[in-house]
Amino acid sequence: MGIFDRPVSGRPLSPSPSSVSPLARVDLSRRSVLGGALGLSALGLLTACGGTSTTAPATTSGAATGTVTFGSNQSDAVPKAAYQKVVDAFTKAKSGLNVKVNTVDHNTFQESINSYLQGAPDDVFTWFSGFRMKFFADQGLAADVSSVWDSIGGSFAESFKQAATATDGKQYFVPFTYYPWAVFYRKSVFESKGYKVPTTLTEYVDLAKGMKSDGLTPIGFADKDGWPAMGTFDILNMRLNGYQFHVDLMGGKEVWDQDRVKEVFNTWATLLPYHQSGSLGRTWQEAAQGLQQKKTGTYLLGLFVAQQFQTPGSSSADLEDLDFFTFPKINDENGTDSIDAPIDGFMMSSKAKNANGALEFLKFLGTKDAEKINVETDKSIVGASKDFDTSGYTALQKKAVEVVSSAKHIAQFMDRDTRPDFASTVMIPSIQKFIQNPKDINPLVSSIEEQKKAIFAG
Repeated sequence: MGIFDRPVSGRPLSPSPSSVSPLARVDLSRRSVLGGALGLSALGLLTACGGTSTTAPATTSGAATGTVTFGSNQSDAVPKAAYQKVVDAFTKAKSGLNVKVNTVDHNTFQESINSYLQGAPDDVFTWFSGFRMKFFADQGLAADVSSVWDSIGGSFAESFKQAATATDGKQYFVPFTYYPWAVFYRKSVFESKGYKVPTTLTEYVDLAKGMKSDGLTPIGFADKDGWPAMGTFDILNMRLNGYQFHVDLMGGKEVWDQDRVKEVFNTWATLLPYHQSGSLGRTWQEAAQGLQQKKTGTYLLGLFVAQQFQTPGSSSADLEDLDFFTFPKINDENGTDSIDAPIDGFMMSSKAKNANGALEFLKFLGTKDAEKINVETDKSIVGASKDFDTSGYTALQKKAVEVVSSAKHIAQFMDRDTRPDFASTVMIPSIQKFIQNPKDINPLVSSIEEQKKAIFAG
């Protein structure tokens, strides 16, 4: 089994839908939540394959004391600060327990997590729901935290619990936040230029042409880290071919060298002239700065783009000026019924040295209070708890809740919705090859299909 790559970032209805986390109104159970695998540490990029997990449930016996180690991939300034506030609140409330945070660059975390978990991992670590969670559970590298769900289960919709459940029917994941992918723009730019939010792909192309004439880069774009461009493929595929085809394609049930997939790449090829050039040498943060500086007209990314509007030197007015729209429809059959809205959260290592402390920490992380502390500092995500009071959200966060709640289908993002090895070793280089040369689509999809057969047959 090889090293995989990074992605990147539901509920019981409550009395007041307008003040409750959206996913309380989103049916994530309509889809198969797949997922993925990777991570952290300077342990070297080892690989391994294991059998189905037989990990015993982690339970608390005796008092939880000492130090809990916490491996975090939240290396950007805003989410890192938010996580520290959550940790501080936990240690203040739990006398006798400390948390040592080990923060590692996001990409490094993902790219070495396999070896990290096989070596000397932290007790608790940041990770993702779906296939990426199931992979480590099946390998016996993650601990069964079903006992945590006995405490926090009432705070989440059943669909979130399903997203935290592995092949053996046990829970290995504690949801924390989620965020939609959409097309972001600055309201002041649209107002000053008289631009209108497009509702169809044709209108979006016309808008891009107008932006180009006005000296703006129409569509911000970055793929240095390999994962951001996956979001463009996802949305074009779901708009053209529908959610179920997307799920089946990611699950290895559909072939890649068919006309429906070629149409996705061909459609993307028509949009590339409006994309920011040099994308393979640019990080998403750098592309987001172009939007923040009003040099770029639009940018397809997750809500975490808002992090770049909360950095030192930015004002509250900058964040208030940020808005988004769902990617426009391409055909009437699928409309805009599907989006990517990944769920992020936490897992516990099966090698945890302080299991009692780790379970207590996870119980806290699964509360709306912990989510509130995080979301108040980081305005680029929304809380996963169905009981979460959204009245303090920014306009952007409230809109994110509405968009996710109204979506008929929710995907988790390509590298979470397919096998992690396929996402990293096949799709990242294939998409980057397409970006460099969008004309050779037939050999590209043939190569993807050939490699897919070998990987999914393994």
